[in-house]
Amino acid sequence: MPAIQLAAGDAAVHVAPELGGAITSYMVRGRPVLRETPATAFATGNVRLASCYPLVPYSNRIRDATLSFGGRDHPLDRNFGSHPHAIHGVGWQRAWSVVFCEPARMQLSLVHDPSLHGERAWPWSFRATQTFELAPAASLSVTMTIANTDVEPFPFGLGWHPFFAADAATAVSFLAGGMWENDDTQLPLHHVGVPAAWPFHDGRMRGDVVLDNVFTGWSGRADVVAPSSGVRAALSADRACRFLVVYAPPQADFIAIEPVTHETDAFNRAAQGARDTGCRVLAPGQPFSCTMRVAASALD
Repeated sequence: MPAIQLAAGDAAVHVAPELGGAITSYMVRGRPVLRETPATAFATGNVRLASCYPLVPYSNRIRDATLSFGGRDHPLDRNFGSHPHAIHGVGWQRAWSVVFCEPARMQLSLVHDPSLHGERAWPWSFRATQTFELAPAASLSVTMTIANTDVEPFPFGLGWHPFFAADAATAVSFLAGGMWENDDTQLPLHHVGVPAAWPFHDGRMRGDVVLDNVFTGWSGRADVVAPSSGVRAALSADRACRFLVVYAPPQADFIAIEPVTHETDAFNRAAQGARDTGCRVLAPGQPFSCTMRVAASALD
């Protein structure tokens, strides 16, 4: 199935259900808000090249692809090549189904059954939905809901991985209370204050800042001004997403700004006694939702 277009006012969004339920384009007045997805992503099924993909039922990494919960260790698939940890859950690597589709609104669903899809993918069954809505004022909202369809409770987290079109001249600003320094495999080591030299407090140009870190105490908003593409964007999320992951590799044409509900390896760290990791537990039959919004305008 090709990408499906949503349109409202000067904005257009494309969503590809079969490519991990990912957003593959978000344009305002013909200008990219999120990086555009190349044709090779569709040809090879490489969702990592998409504009934004969902993180469900967890964000970021689970140490050594082993989840400790309820006094048991649950082995998971190493689903990221030779990387030693499990990463980003199952939603980004599976096809989603269309529930409904309207000119500016659509909903996708994903059903996970460990007896069909493998316990190492995720040991418990769940159903997830993404509801996309594009307003005429170029404001995209995405609500993700996960429902526990298992007979046991399980830990979970939600989030999104949007890649904003960016270069060295792009200004990014947000407020956060602290951040995690990582080890060589991007697992958290030390919680520190946000370095004053980094440009995110006052929206200076991104320059050559390189990072892949979790920020804590996020205010719930981040602003991106990209003179090269002529777009201003405001990312926001509801209070469930208290953490922000920022991924800015060297010489990339994007900056990933990811609103998430928990820290990296939150479940294992919570099992070891760590506090305020964002780890939540979903009881059988219970749902949980959170919403991300991206409002955009042209820099005319």
